[in-house]
Amino acid sequence: MRIALDAMGTDRAPAAEVAGAVSAIQDPDSDFEILLVGDRDILESELALHQSYPADRLTIIHASDRVLPGDPPSTVLRRKPESSIAIGVGLQKKGEADAFISAGSTGAVMAASLLILRPLQGVDRPAIGTVVPTANGPLLLLDAGANVDCKAHQLIQFARLGKVYAQDLMDIATPRVGLLNIGEEPKKGDELSVETYQRLAERGSGDCRGGLRRIGV
Repeated sequence: MRIALDAMGTDRAPAAEVAGAVSAIQDPDSDFEILLVGDRDILESELALHQSYPADRLTIIHASDRVLPGDPPSTVLRRKPESSIAIGVGLQKKGEADAFISAGSTGAVMAASLLILRPLQGVDRPAIGTVVPTANGPLLLLDAGANVDCKAHQLIQFARLGKVYAQDLMDIATPRVGLLNIGEEPKKGDELSVETYQRLAERGSGDCRGGLRRIGV
C-alpha cells in the first residue's frame, strides 16, 4: 500500500509529519510505503535529522506550495494547484497512491476530493467519520463536521457509508445505525430527524440490518 501524506499540513510542519512517517515505517509489522508530499528541500533537511529507517519505503513528492489556515477551501485548486493537498489528492486520482492523509485544512481536503476524486455514485456530499470510544466498543460518528445543513436522504446516505465502513474496517458484520437526537422516541426532534428516522426504519432490512436506534442526548 502506498499512502500519500501531506507533509505541510500542521502548524509546525513538516516536523510532526516527518517524525510520524519515520515512526510508522520503523514498525516491524508495517509493510506500506509513504509518499511525503511537500517542499523537497525542506523535507530533505527534516529527514536528515532522523536515522535508521527504511529509506526505500519513503519517497518525497515535491509540492511547491501549501494551503494556509486562512485560504478559502473553495479556491484552493484554482489558486494553489501546486499545493501539497492538491498534489496529494491527485496522486490518489492517478492511482499512484492508495490513500491520502492530511492534518491540514479539512475544507480544502474536502473540496479537492470532490473536484478531483469526484463523489461516489449515489452520494451527494462527503462526510467526516470519527471513531468514538464507548463502553460497548468503538462507535463511528457521521457526519462529524463536513456539513451544516442536510436533507433526510443525505443522512440516509451517511448511514449507508457508515454501515460499509463498520463492516469493512471495523469488522462488524451487522452494524447498528443510530440517529443522534434530543430523545429516543420516534416523534422526538425536528422535522428532519423525524423524517430520517421514519425512512431509515422503512429500510430496516437493508440499511439497518443490525438494528436501528435513536440516541437521545
